[in-house]
Amino acid sequence: MSEKRSKTSLLTDKLNRRTALKGLGASAGLTLAPGFVRYAQAQSSEPIRIGFQAHRTGIGAAYGRWYERTTMAAAKAINDAGGINGRPLEIVTEDDGTDPKRGAEVVEKFANQHKVDVVYGTLFSHVVVGSAPTAGELKMPYYVVSEGYHVASGKLNRYVFQPGITDVKAQVSSMAPWVASNLGKKVTMIFPDYAFGHDHRDFFTAAIKEQGGEVIKHVPIPPTESSFTRYFPQIPSDTEVLYHVMVGPAVLTFVKELGEFYGGGGPKLFGFIDSLEAVDMASPGLEFLDGSHFWEGMPRYLQADAPDYVKAYRDAVGIDQNGASVDDPKDVSTAAHMFGCWETLYVIKAAMEAAGYQGPDDRQKLVEATEAMTEFAAGPEHPQGAKKFNGELHQCFGHQYISQVSDGRMEVVHRTEIEDGMYEPEGDYTTQSL
Repeated sequence: MSEKRSKTSLLTDKLNRRTALKGLGASAGLTLAPGFVRYAQAQSSEPIRIGFQAHRTGIGAAYGRWYERTTMAAAKAINDAGGINGRPLEIVTEDDGTDPKRGAEVVEKFANQHKVDVVYGTLFSHVVVGSAPTAGELKMPYYVVSEGYHVASGKLNRYVFQPGITDVKAQVSSMAPWVASNLGKKVTMIFPDYAFGHDHRDFFTAAIKEQGGEVIKHVPIPPTESSFTRYFPQIPSDTEVLYHVMVGPAVLTFVKELGEFYGGGGPKLFGFIDSLEAVDMASPGLEFLDGSHFWEGMPRYLQADAPDYVKAYRDAVGIDQNGASVDDPKDVSTAAHMFGCWETLYVIKAAMEAAGYQGPDDRQKLVEATEAMTEFAAGPEHPQGAKKFNGELHQCFGHQYISQVSDGRMEVVHRTEIEDGMYEPEGDYTTQSL
């Protein structure tokens, strides 16, 4: 049984296999698994060095730019509040080119050249999958801000975590009932032909089937494609819902060509906002999207009922009520994903404080401290919403948002419950040796 120490922090007094040293007060919004006892606070004044694996170039560059902006804003907030265990946080950035081979090289460079404490930030699933083995070999804690099922599948290694953003399996499982009830049950899917898109293909196909629906056609598209019209004739005429998720610099072209193909008609559209991340909804040619629906991890547009901590987060990262940069209204953010950087840095902070982290020799303690977490409360550290964390899967579960396009902006029409996206685990990282 957990003992409540403050309004927003929980820990337990009973030792178990995850604990070895002695306690320290909990960080706001964090709940730990029964049996975890915090370690003594570190005394060093040296900075905590976090290696930020950034997609500065390649197909993930738009995401990488906003991931970096969010990371720097979160680091500033953490440092302004006293850092981690009283030590300043330093972000060391390397560009991985959104390339898996280069990603692995960057992880090795962080470990051997920059001597960072942990590596963090990766988004694109093929880069995560390509980098994770190196992190495991180097025993380097690797906190990714991706969405693929690669972490939760149990197929990576014990040093890889995804604690600040939900995975595709949870996302589509929680939204399929709404899609089936409100849009239709005969679905055609258009998705990028690599791991992230395959997760959508596999998990939504199964999820809509559970709702009595069917995916009648899969249309995979190479992620480097720059024109899409030749793929659209594959869409069956009896399609009721066209489910689309695309990524990369050609997303605006994809959506415009889709509109030109249907000429304002066609099936109902349900898109993952990936198809329009960093794209202005008011762009010419997107008028046909009015009335369609999108998944959002966190709403791009400031909602009328947004709590103060959401407004504070948006102010900190520098986005206006439309989700664009306060310095340039044409510079549209990747709001549905980048919150994961903010939240993951706060998870790392909480885990380091729980572990009394002092340096690389404490990385195993850090892994165990992260695995001991169970819940994150909505608030300044977790502005997207409350989450549950499964230490066996190294994966968090949270709310999802379905928004409708109306007059060039998106308004939330449905928020799922955390439990809607939870599923039976296929693995348990805690059984692996450290």
